[in-house]
Amino acid sequence: MKRLLAAATFLACAGCGRGAPSGEYLFVWAGDSAQKASDFLAVIEANPTSPAYGRVIASIPTGMAATHPHHTEAEMPADGHLLANGFHAGRTWLFDLSQPRQPKILTSFGDVAGFSHPHTFIRLADGHVLGTFQYKAAASAPAAHEMDAMPMNGVHATGGLVEMDERGTLVRRGAAADTTIADRRIFPYSVLALPGVDRAVSTTTDMDEADSLATSEWVQFWRLSDLSLIRSIALEPGPRGDENRFSGEPRLLPDGKSVYIHTFNCGLYLVRGSDQPAPTATFVKGFDGKNCGVPILAGHYWLQPVPDTHSLVSVDVTDPEHPRDVSSVKLGDDEAPHWIAIDATGRRIVLNSAAPGKRLFIVNFDPSTGALALDARFHDAGDRRPGIKMVGKRWPHGFTGTAAPHGTVFSR
Repeated sequence: MKRLLAAATFLACAGCGRGAPSGEYLFVWAGDSAQKASDFLAVIEANPTSPAYGRVIASIPTGMAATHPHHTEAEMPADGHLLANGFHAGRTWLFDLSQPRQPKILTSFGDVAGFSHPHTFIRLADGHVLGTFQYKAAASAPAAHEMDAMPMNGVHATGGLVEMDERGTLVRRGAAADTTIADRRIFPYSVLALPGVDRAVSTTTDMDEADSLATSEWVQFWRLSDLSLIRSIALEPGPRGDENRFSGEPRLLPDGKSVYIHTFNCGLYLVRGSDQPAPTATFVKGFDGKNCGVPILAGHYWLQPVPDTHSLVSVDVTDPEHPRDVSSVKLGDDEAPHWIAIDATGRRIVLNSAAPGKRLFIVNFDPSTGALALDARFHDAGDRRPGIKMVGKRWPHGFTGTAAPHGTVFSR
């Protein structure tokens, strides 16, 4: 993969000499990699001017272990309340992070409106939350105050979209099952709201790794106002033949109407006509390897974690039909970048890595050029290598061991 702009050091002191920037703290949703101790949310000092930069300053356990801490909301909501799901348990926690050094749990909830295992939450303009729920709840599922015990065995019924308040109180629902297509393995993964044209766009990857039959190339289009399903279309293969599989994150492009959708098989697709009777999806780019991570769109740059090259890649999408690589930063051969989020200034990215490296990084981003540079000052005390280790760390709530982090966001 071309690297037109090297991961230079020109951004290494972004924020030096200034007051506390936006994103003074990082909130990390994590679990014990051994799946014995409680899952937890941790708070890390993220102010580059602080002498404690990179230090863990607080953590709070949920009281449940092995729920598979997965997605949080992609950015901190205005009220300081963050939704975080423990996917395998079908359980969602609402954290109060308005006082970052004193995190609290406000509530948790399970199934909503007959659907289970939520994956993605987005906030709507009226304050409601739109969520994807992968499965239809089992008839024998526990009550809402208990832990959902649906097994991850690859056998599930299709879920849907749910509009609710942040505490899980139902507003409306829409089922994702589509009798007009032959594929019955449709499991809502992520969603994008397009309120200006009364549409939502959702993707369909099954989070249950035991489901070896789902190819998840489908994208679904909904009427946002009543969550009625309008149409399902399949992404077409790219040059390699399988880039269309496992549709992932939809992102609205700067023109306000076109949508990019990435796949976990490292394809990038341009969707046109989301508000039309027959929307189209066109393959525009492939990334190296497979299992590409969660991307973000920052202005007219697509930022894509690519585990096979151990890197984060910046792509200029000014011309969405012809995206162009402009920069990349490599994290190390033992790192597999997956989740990223950006701060409110649009200049700092947090990125976590799966096994075996298990480090949390901050990458500086230049929104005028798309250039990326690893922040070498964000590291553990006594360790000169960039990044905060998740291995063998003692957390404030009492857990000592290796944490498996996932959803991580900056404070506002």
